[in-house]
Amino acid sequence: MRTPVAALVVAAFLFGSTFVVVKDALADYPPLAFVGWRFLVGAVALLLLSWPRTPGIWRDGTVAGLLLYAGYALQTAGLVTTEASTSALITGMFVVFTPLVHSVWTRRAPSPWVLVGVVLAFIGLALVTLRGGFVLGVGDLFTLGCALAFAVHIVYLARVASRYPVVPFTAVQLLVTAALGLSSSLVVESAPFPPAGSWPAILLTGLGVSALAFLLQIWAQTKVGPSTAAVVLTLEPVFGVALGVLVLAERMTLGRWVGAALIVAAIQLVVTRGNPSEATEVEAVTPAH
Repeated sequence: MRTPVAALVVAAFLFGSTFVVVKDALADYPPLAFVGWRFLVGAVALLLLSWPRTPGIWRDGTVAGLLLYAGYALQTAGLVTTEASTSALITGMFVVFTPLVHSVWTRRAPSPWVLVGVVLAFIGLALVTLRGGFVLGVGDLFTLGCALAFAVHIVYLARVASRYPVVPFTAVQLLVTAALGLSSSLVVESAPFPPAGSWPAILLTGLGVSALAFLLQIWAQTKVGPSTAAVVLTLEPVFGVALGVLVLAERMTLGRWVGAALIVAAIQLVVTRGNPSEATEVEAVTPAH
């Protein structure tokens, strides 16, 4: 049990580190181009492990990839102006949003615990983003949209992912995300080939996170189950906040710490106390990090 849990902690750390790494990289390279190159590296790594062989995996993987691209494009664009610690916390709210999307999809009311989690999460969001009143910046709004896109992505995955092997299905999603990132960058940003200084961040997020951390998550879930994995992976925003403070010297006031604690508590509440059907959605294997 110890080794799989340790693997999940390492995966959560790698997922959380992306907020700091990407925030720093965006100072020298535009966001959509970064998304494209990052996921191209991750897609190639997974395609070398397992090639998608059926039309269905390409069809459903493309739909999932569109949702994944929406999430990462919004998250990365948000990081241009939003602090890494704030981005980590807001992105983590996809866990809270997922049961709400599930309820809309199935036309069933969410559990009371999920509603409590939603309230806690939004109080936490207000405290984390407080700037002379409850004012969400543009970057915060982009990141909130990212969390919603990731929630829709997870609900979709819960319905189609079981039909296919995880690694090639994920590879299709990453390849679609890469293609959309690079093509939209050509139109919007006219981005050049990545400079030498951008490659460490591209390789770290593409190989270390989109490939390695995701594979650690898959392996560990086969040993401890999705419920334990979901709880351990809620460390992601905690690591994101800690690294933002330690590496980027981002300032965390008492109010922001309280808000961060409320968001993490809301995530834990939804994962551990939601209805079984809602938990299935939240625990779906997903590269939404």
